[in-house]
Amino acid sequence: MTPMSESTGTPITIEWHGQSAFTLRADDGAVLIDPFDQSQRPEGLSIRFGYPQIPPQRVELLLITHEHFDHNGAAVAAGQPQAVRSTAGRFQTPIGEVVAIASEHDPEAGTRRGPNAVFVFTLGGVRICHMGDFGQSGLRPEQQQAIGAVDLLFVPVGGGPTADATLAAEISRTLQPRWIVPMHYRTDHIDFLEPADAFLAQFESVTPFARNRASLANAPDEGALHVLHLAPPPG
Repeated sequence: MTPMSESTGTPITIEWHGQSAFTLRADDGAVLIDPFDQSQRPEGLSIRFGYPQIPPQRVELLLITHEHFDHNGAAVAAGQPQAVRSTAGRFQTPIGEVVAIASEHDPEAGTRRGPNAVFVFTLGGVRICHMGDFGQSGLRPEQQQAIGAVDLLFVPVGGGPTADATLAAEISRTLQPRWIVPMHYRTDHIDFLEPADAFLAQFESVTPFARNRASLANAPDEGALHVLHLAPPPG
């Protein structure tokens, strides 16, 4: 497959900073989700977490799914964006309503790794769901109902403390989004988690992008369950 190229002037663009960190931009605003700040990495960290530092991101909204260092680098958000951080509920924000759905970071009711928020919101006319570090053994019916219909799903696929390839594919087929962006998996920048290959192998429509930026204008638009496989950030 030939990687798709990025175009300009599109309704919504996606930039992957690595792990679960994304900046989403559209005409009606910009959102930063789960940024990491390498200056805040714990001393003596036993794993390699080598993604390049995220440059300041000027956005209207900051979303943090949980309080682990590779997801809660709030200082990356430039200016004074509204923040919805590690909580559940319904929140009015500069881009409209954000629904934060309670979930857990592990299959033991959060007793090992704590809580995790699943965020659902609309940007550029696209209904988006970011699963954070979803680590439950499955999606509960009340969570599925709260998520509702989505167009674009960001789902962890690398296993370990989060959903593995099989569970991520099951969640994707349950929610039936138009587009799926895998996240939180092994790349050359880190030495933990599993790679995305096992997840990608479960879908017929996989579109690789040559860069860590993509436009939905360049994504398949017919049907559902189109996987958009962004390249890791350079560096």
